[in-house]
Parts: sequence; structure tokens; C-alpha cells
Amino acid sequence: MANKISITNKQVYREYEILEKYTAGIVLYGTEIKSIRQGKASLSDSWCMFIDGELYARGLQIAEYSFGTYNNHIPKRDRKLLLSRNELRKLERKVKEKGFTIVTIELFLTDAGLAKLEIGLARGKAIHDKREDMKKRDTEREMERHFKK
Repeated sequence: MANKISITNKQVYREYEILEKYTAGIVLYGTEIKSIRQGKASLSDSWCMFIDGELYARGLQIAEYSFGTYNNHIPKRDRKLLLSRNELRKLERKVKEKGFTIVTIELFLTDAGLAKLEIGLARGKAIHDKREDMKKRDTEREMERHFKK
């Protein structure tokens, strides 16, 4: 597929420490997949939650399809994620523990044209952890600049 679509949530690595990653399918309407193919989706402020034992992505915004008529979708509806039963059980147990959450990392299209969502089991970072990460990045940049000369 010549048109590679990859929409990332850039805030995730700043705010959370990702412990495990999973790739989940998404239940979508026709106009939603057409909007994703145009790159009109946003993962900022989105997360995952369990409702009746099933995993849903909440806050995932997919803009309305420009050529959609009365069949257009609701841009910020909850979307069901498709994972194996074992993965769902494992994630549900971890989320019940204090401090863990499930965040959306990346929305992408496979070679077959299917939309997939990369999610991660995450723990929130404290302020001092964020500062340490910033210091590490700064020192790495300085070292690269120094050795380039």
C-alpha cells in the first residue's frame, strides 16, 4: 500500500512509562475508515477503559467524512477494541491495580487496509521522572553535537 497512515499520540511517552504494548483491531463504520485513510484522526486525550469485560477506546476522535451524507458517524464515540480473551483478562487484572492505565499510542493501517490501534499498559510518571528524561535527552543531544564536530 503506497499510502502509509500512522497517527501517533505524542504526549504518551512524556506523561507515562509504557510497560507492555499490544496491537488491537478496531470496530469501525465505513465513513470512519475513509476519514482515517485521509489522515483525519486524533489520539490526543484518548485512553482505553473496560465496559462489561470489553475494551473500548474513549476520546479517540475521527473527523466526519467530507463526502458522508446522513450516514456519517459521531466523531468522538467510544470504539470497541478487538483483542484475544487472554490479553483482555491480563489487561483487566493489571488495570484494577493502583497506578496502571491503558493508553493509546498509535493508529495505523496495515498492508491489507485494516485499521489497528497500538495500546500500552502504562504507569503515570512523577514530575521528577519527567525532569530526568529531559536531562537525559539534553545530554544525549550535547554529546551528539560534540562528536559531530
